[in-house]
Amino acid sequence: MSKLEGKVAVVTGASKGIGAAIAKALAKDGASVIVNYASSKAGADAVVESITAAGGKAVAVQADVSNAAQAHGLIETAVRQFGRLDVLVNNSGVYEFAAIEDVTEQHYRRLFDINVLGVLLVTQAATKHLGEGGSIINISSAVIDVETPTSAVYTGTKGALNAISGVLANELAPRKIRVNTVSPGYVVTEGTHSAGIAGSEMEAGFVATTPLGRAGQPDDIAGVVAFLASDDARWVTGAVINASGGIR
Repeated sequence: MSKLEGKVAVVTGASKGIGAAIAKALAKDGASVIVNYASSKAGADAVVESITAAGGKAVAVQADVSNAAQAHGLIETAVRQFGRLDVLVNNSGVYEFAAIEDVTEQHYRRLFDINVLGVLLVTQAATKHLGEGGSIINISSAVIDVETPTSAVYTGTKGALNAISGVLANELAPRKIRVNTVSPGYVVTEGTHSAGIAGSEMEAGFVATTPLGRAGQPDDIAGVVAFLASDDARWVTGAVINASGGIR
């Protein structure tokens, strides 16, 4: 039997990149997956089509995780569609760098609303349905270890996420719900291509400082998440796993 057979997972921000790879990996392991997206319906539909073509179960659901009503609606849709909830992957996030002189309230609020508030809202909704054995996996970033210049706000959101994850691991442990964090290093995605990072000197710099000597791929992260979602990780909670090629 597949490791996640009979389980239901919600993956936020799953229309592309790391989120899409996670959704596909969980479905491959037997989970029924809610593929959340904020604006890219075409991307989410493509992920669902890929999963169903391989014999899995998935549904695309639009929701802005930083909006309380929509965040709660996302979870309610998952339970209504598949009857239960076992795994939540908080992957939704935005990154935008700015020198301290260029930081604005809008920049700050956009990043913190999606990267931090969104996690709190979706998790709040999910804990109403997660039972014993439930797993919450938050996607952070190795940027908090690198402390990259011009990333003060983005790095701040991920530092907050790590702290929140640790608190929730303790808070939800009496209910036997596990909370863990995965911190990717540099990963090649649609986002890095559109931002002009892929193939650039910046990317070369990232690779040069990665001990394993290459850029990460979305599947490198998805495999770690699939492990944490499964009963193989039943004794793992409150952990921060650096899936970063050795960056720390």
